[in-house]
Amino acid sequence: MASELEPEVQAIDRSLLECSAEETAGKWLQATDLTREVYQHLAHYVPKIYCRGPNPFPQKEDMLAQHVLLGPMEWYLCGEDPAFGFPKLEQANKPSHLCGRVFKVGEPTYSCRDCAVDPTCVLCMECFLGSIHRDHRYRMTTSGGGGFCDCGDTEAWKEGPYCQKHELNTSEIEEEEDPLVHLSEDVIARTYNIFAIMFRYAVEILTWEKESELPADLEIVEKSDTYYCMLFNDEVHTYEQVIYTLQKAVNCTQKEAIGFATTVDRDGRRSVRYGDFQYCEQAKSVIVRNTSRQTKPLKVQVMHSSIVAHQNFGLKLLSWLGNVIGYSDGLRRILCQVGLQEGPDGENSSLVDRLMLNDSKLWKGARSVYHQLFMSSLLMDLKYKKLFAIRFAKNYQQLQRDFMEDDHERAVSVTALSVQFFTAPTLARMLITEENLMTIIIKTFMDHLRHRDAQGRFQFERYTALQAFKFRRVQSLIFDLKYVLISKPTEWSDDLRQKFLEGFDAFLELLKCMQGMDPITRQVGQHIEMEPEWEAAFTLQMKLTHVISMMQDWCALDEKVLIEAYKKCLAVLMQCHGGFTDGEQPITLSICGHSVETIRYCVSQEKVSIHLPVSRLLAGLHVLLSKSEVAYKFPELLPLSELSPPMLIEHPLRCLVLCAQVHAGMWRRNGFSLVNQIYYYHNVKCRREMFDKDIVMLQTGVSMMDPNHFLMIMLSRFELYQIFSTPDYGKRFSSEITHKDVVQQNNTLIEEMLYLIIMIVGERFSPGVGQVNATDEIKREIIHQLSIKPMAHSELVKSLPEDENKETGMESVIEAVAHFKKPGLTGRGMYELKPECAKEFNLYFYHFSRAEQSKAEEAQRKLKRQNREDTALPPPVLPPFCPLFASLVNILQSDVMLCIMRTVLQWAVEHNGYAWSESMLQRVLHLIGMALQEEKQHLDNVTEEHVVTFTFTQKISKPGEAPNNSPSILAMLETLQNAPYLDVHKDMIRWILKTFNAIKKIRESSSTSPVAETEGTIMEESSRDKDKAERKRKAEIARLRREKIMAQMSEMQRHFIDENKELFQQTLELDASTSAVLDNSPMVSNMALTALGPAQTQVPEQRQFVTCILCQEEQEVKVESKAMVLAAFVQRSTVLSKNRSKFIQDPAKEQRRQQRLRLHTSYDVENGEFLCPLCECLSNTVIPLLLPPRNIFNRLNISDQPKLTQWIRTISQQIKALQVLRKEESTPNTASSKNLENMDELQFPEGFRPDFHPKNPYSESIKEMLTTFGTATYKVGLKVHPNEEDPRVPIMCWGSCAYTIQSIERILSDEDKPLFGPLPCRLDDCLRSLTRFAAAHWTVASLSVVQGHFCKLFASLVPDDNQGDLPCILDIDMFHLLVGLVLAFPALQCQDFSGISLGTGDLHIFHLVTMAHIVQILLTSCTEENGMDQENPAGEEELAVLALYKTLHQCTGSALKEIPSGWHLWRNVRNGIMPFLKCCALFFHYLNGVPSPPELQVSGTSHFEHLCNYLSLPNNLICLFQENNEITKLLIESWCHNIEVKRYLEGERDAISYPRESNKLIDLPEDYSSLINQASNFSCPKSGGDKSRAPTLCLVCGTLLCSQSYCCQTELEGEDVGACTAHTYSCGSGVGIFLRVRECQVLFLAGKTKGCFYSPPYLDDYGETDQGLRRGNPLHLCKERFKKIQKLWHQHSITEEIGHAQEANQTLVGIDWQHL
Repeated sequence: MASELEPEVQAIDRSLLECSAEETAGKWLQATDLTREVYQHLAHYVPKIYCRGPNPFPQKEDMLAQHVLLGPMEWYLCGEDPAFGFPKLEQANKPSHLCGRVFKVGEPTYSCRDCAVDPTCVLCMECFLGSIHRDHRYRMTTSGGGGFCDCGDTEAWKEGPYCQKHELNTSEIEEEEDPLVHLSEDVIARTYNIFAIMFRYAVEILTWEKESELPADLEIVEKSDTYYCMLFNDEVHTYEQVIYTLQKAVNCTQKEAIGFATTVDRDGRRSVRYGDFQYCEQAKSVIVRNTSRQTKPLKVQVMHSSIVAHQNFGLKLLSWLGNVIGYSDGLRRILCQVGLQEGPDGENSSLVDRLMLNDSKLWKGARSVYHQLFMSSLLMDLKYKKLFAIRFAKNYQQLQRDFMEDDHERAVSVTALSVQFFTAPTLARMLITEENLMTIIIKTFMDHLRHRDAQGRFQFERYTALQAFKFRRVQSLIFDLKYVLISKPTEWSDDLRQKFLEGFDAFLELLKCMQGMDPITRQVGQHIEMEPEWEAAFTLQMKLTHVISMMQDWCALDEKVLIEAYKKCLAVLMQCHGGFTDGEQPITLSICGHSVETIRYCVSQEKVSIHLPVSRLLAGLHVLLSKSEVAYKFPELLPLSELSPPMLIEHPLRCLVLCAQVHAGMWRRNGFSLVNQIYYYHNVKCRREMFDKDIVMLQTGVSMMDPNHFLMIMLSRFELYQIFSTPDYGKRFSSEITHKDVVQQNNTLIEEMLYLIIMIVGERFSPGVGQVNATDEIKREIIHQLSIKPMAHSELVKSLPEDENKETGMESVIEAVAHFKKPGLTGRGMYELKPECAKEFNLYFYHFSRAEQSKAEEAQRKLKRQNREDTALPPPVLPPFCPLFASLVNILQSDVMLCIMRTVLQWAVEHNGYAWSESMLQRVLHLIGMALQEEKQHLDNVTEEHVVTFTFTQKISKPGEAPNNSPSILAMLETLQNAPYLDVHKDMIRWILKTFNAIKKIRESSSTSPVAETEGTIMEESSRDKDKAERKRKAEIARLRREKIMAQMSEMQRHFIDENKELFQQTLELDASTSAVLDNSPMVSNMALTALGPAQTQVPEQRQFVTCILCQEEQEVKVESKAMVLAAFVQRSTVLSKNRSKFIQDPAKEQRRQQRLRLHTSYDVENGEFLCPLCECLSNTVIPLLLPPRNIFNRLNISDQPKLTQWIRTISQQIKALQVLRKEESTPNTASSKNLENMDELQFPEGFRPDFHPKNPYSESIKEMLTTFGTATYKVGLKVHPNEEDPRVPIMCWGSCAYTIQSIERILSDEDKPLFGPLPCRLDDCLRSLTRFAAAHWTVASLSVVQGHFCKLFASLVPDDNQGDLPCILDIDMFHLLVGLVLAFPALQCQDFSGISLGTGDLHIFHLVTMAHIVQILLTSCTEENGMDQENPAGEEELAVLALYKTLHQCTGSALKEIPSGWHLWRNVRNGIMPFLKCCALFFHYLNGVPSPPELQVSGTSHFEHLCNYLSLPNNLICLFQENNEITKLLIESWCHNIEVKRYLEGERDAISYPRESNKLIDLPEDYSSLINQASNFSCPKSGGDKSRAPTLCLVCGTLLCSQSYCCQTELEGEDVGACTAHTYSCGSGVGIFLRVRECQVLFLAGKTKGCFYSPPYLDDYGETDQGLRRGNPLHLCKERFKKIQKLWHQHSITEEIGHAQEANQTLVGIDWQHL
């Protein structure tokens, strides 16, 4: 198809390119009918440029469009070449003082918590960094895209509205001038013409509905028959459904389908097929058929290609307009005029209106383009912003209706622009007064909630997904209402008052529909069948909470408004209570000679509802009357006399009784929906406008009625009236031993009722109820939260209610009540309560849940015990009530209250006869305490002439009434004080009696009559005190004894753990004489220790016994015995890699073998992983425990040991002989005679018997284990199927041994720890077993293979004619080479009977490799002299090294740099070779079992000399070269002649220089927002500049990846994996450490199936991480935590960390890690 198109397309291009913009513009200037001219031009050219084939070519199309279509417009507009015209316009323009930057998805935005008018006021990063707010308390979030920066908007900020950049532009904007004065008349006229035509064209074509014909003035004659099958986005179908359907419908590959789906999701539409009508129609029908089963089908249209072309150009035009108006404010002003000009059809016919009203018909891409245009034009011009806001408000209902029907997210709907107008205070006020906006929003909201019950209340259907979706849409209206109310007016005009009250009326209508919704009836007999729908109602309540609060705030600002609102609210409440007394018979209650009329109503039998917003609003307004003192100033204006207190309290009281009955378990059969409702009623999100206001309503009622009447109504509602009104009812009740449940229920109800009385009297911390201010309220909340336990900042914030600006007000008061403790390496910073605040603790604080209350009580009593105080928790001193509520306190001394107290105390005194509970008594004691505190305060504050009417003390001293003469309350308290069954409450009762006596004293001092009654009680008290002191002393002794025993136990435990530290086996030393110290200290202390060579120190072999952890059987580790193993974990690694791009084929001779062994990872059975049975570490293989293998193979030394040169010759000969033999074996047996001749010619070196095969000394089970572990390393390292025979197995084993030692050396030196310091036993065991295993492994491999390896490795140092291309000396990692040579050598040596010992071989191999390493270091040492050239006297080392350098200089043909000083060279050599020597020391220590010299067990200066001695090297390393002069010269020459060396010296390639730097994780910025910014600029590499949704940073190499998205999935070993997983394979051989930038969490990945999240190294000022950036506090890098992550990486513990995390948290297992 494409090839046919090509020539045609090129031809078109040519004719288009010849078109001249200047000429066209000239033609237009002469035209009489400009519109027609322009339209003809467009009709002709647009279809030729856009939509020429199945796939768009955006670059080409844009270039042509600019040339042919936009060019002429720019010429026309400027009247000259736009390249000069536009810069001129720009110079004449004054830069705007508004920033107006539109946010991209994921860009960081900042809001200042101190200065922003509301949280929607945000700054972009650039403005923020240049503003005063960076030093304030700011909040950082990532934008969802679409908002814009408010810098320069004076209405958005209380102070600092401009950043430094925009401040410069504010100098001349004092007088609001017309921006058009800067433009000439004719530019204005031309701009006006062209804007009007182009804007009209764009609107017309984008809102065009027909699919196959164009508007008349754009039709052309010769129309092609090409159509597009256009697929549109919706929010119903998933990615998977769309991809599957497309593959079926247009038979494309999955990759293409994913491409289509991604574009549809991003741009809102994409053509999926191009061709004639029939061809496209067919695809459409398949798509519709396939997607219409469950839901409505995907939207598909078959559109003519010319329509699509014009629409694409229409979008291009809108963005072009946006760019052009950027040059000048004048142009912007003209575009605004054009857009808002009324069209010919009157109302709603302006272009802006047409776009807005068609919003829901447009696709996503078109919407975002025109929204952007509106933002850069209408919203940036303050005059037109106002006019636009008015248009928006006029069309508000219609726009919202469209939005409800539309299924796109709100972010791409035009309704989302509401936040731009409604939050600007002046605009919001104007819209309220002129457009009656509040009423409109509320009415629109009511329209959408149509379902009502018979009483006109909201009724919600089952909460299906669709319901939830619609309901979420409706809630966006509440946000709009919140925006309008968020800034409170300072001046009220009459207009504003009138319109606000109209809005308030509408709001009351809304609340009236909520009053009493979702009523419930108690289930008796059987459990409820269907859980009723409750979520919708609560969601509504939650969303409205802030609006209700803000309505009250508005009312509070103006006295007239408050009075009117109060009257309105009361009237509506009366209507709701219209049927208050109907059908319920009146009854009379009487107790203690008081009687009251009420109605018969049982919460447990009738309907009751938890939703009472009208009552609660009235309660809020009533408090405001008190707070603003309107109640005292204008009592005549208020209908206070009409209030019927019993009516006011009825419903809130029912609600609280419902809660009590639920706690008493009477509503169990109503299921979870009720439990959840009660939970939310008290929850911090709702309680402010629910539970708290119900308490206030009861307080309001009680303050206006006789407290006795209130208490009787309350007893009746709690269904407890019988119990307290009939004397001895309690006794009868318990003697009948009725149902235990009923007794329990009644007890709980009594407790709950007493608790409610405590709350009514004690909760006076709301401003208006008590004489307090707002900070006191917050302080009290914080004190009670911290009384439970110390809390982190975020926990504390969560437990406090937020206002509409998401503020809790905590920061302003926290310093006063708490200390902050900084966090350590883990955990978070904590606030602890200051001790002096403990006295304000109230056990019955009304926001405690049951659990919190008991925790707080325990914590506070414990604290008091620690401080040696008595454990009473008396009620705290309370602030006085406001006058309106002052009469509340009388409830405490009312007759009915005293009767209740007396009854409960009497039950407690005669404790066997009655059913009562301790909590009941505790509450009564608390109430008595409150009354005493109250009286004491009254007495303290009394003035001379006042009589204290609060006489609680007198009332509790009087005995009961005549008939049964019960004792007084005081007497009963004294009796209870000594009751043995009330131990817990003794302190409290003692406190009450003490306070009682104190009040008595005050009363006596003020009255003259002395009272002689107090003596007795005081006497009693002193004797009691003695008793108590004695008891206390005994208790203290007991406590100390207990603590001592506990300490001993824990000490024993610790010892036990220390002694059994061994990981998998306790090593039991049977032989008492060989103590455990033997391991590290030699027998002869003054002997020098040598780890290798013929002079190797001989260590007496220890017998080691181990116990199996599974069967507890003990056994000695011997060669013949059964195998004992350690569990181990093999993993690949690139932690030491310097080059991350190299993929490794044969790891035998690479510089860094990718791979590593380590004890342990949760686990993957398919890959043979398991958890160690003892310590649960993840493992995938086992290492056998062995004795030092060298002693087994060593034969006696017979002859003198050869020197290096001679030894090299011998070995070379042996190798030659072997090679000849190998050749013989491989050539087929043709002429046997010939072979025989050859055999004769072949001279074997003396004593070499290649036909000898040594016997394997190990038992079968050990051999099996050797094979197992070898195969495991091979399998993991090379990612292949296990194959014991593969020749690469031994190489992998040696490599893993070398790499493990190297990485441990690295870790030790990075942490400055000594080489042979106390290693953790797990590491020590690992290294010992690993080295010994690697050394013994050749016994199970094929001998010839190991010999072959030896030959090959040896040849890389000692060249040999037969070996082909040898690696360059610069490319060999010498330590790997050494390990390979040493461990393969026995395979050769076992056939050598000439008496050369193994030790000699080791020593010579070691010397040879060391020499090669020195040459390596000299060749690569950088010779910069940075002034360090102290002329040290040249010692022998310096001279020797200079001589060697000269030799190298000659061998390399003088390519080596000029010779620096010998001292400098020697320093380089010493530093460079240290890591190698340390690794060798570890290796030979574990290989030969020679204890390490004590000097190497402590850290300190460089251990160079000690290392050299231990490794039997000369201190002057260069001696090695001088001793073996004749051969070293040859070797050096062969090394230097390698072509690669030449290339390196001439600078054509790199090589590694020594000592190698440790790899580190990348450097992270100190401030997290710079990371967010970096990530927001990162676009997905695959999907053409689209923003990445989950940008993720690799902490190893610093690459940003587009994680967790379809676009960047790649195939890895036949599976689709996400970008991060794929990256781990190239960067970390399967292990990765990432930072997910938007979520601020660290991600660990291992392989495809395992991963976990780890806490990020960024903390806020409160020492907490913020995963998910939910709180938005500024985050800064914590260096220590980052080091910890780095250490995990260095130690290869990532896989283990993941294993532990997955064990601990099962949800991690379910995540598809491979898609990240």
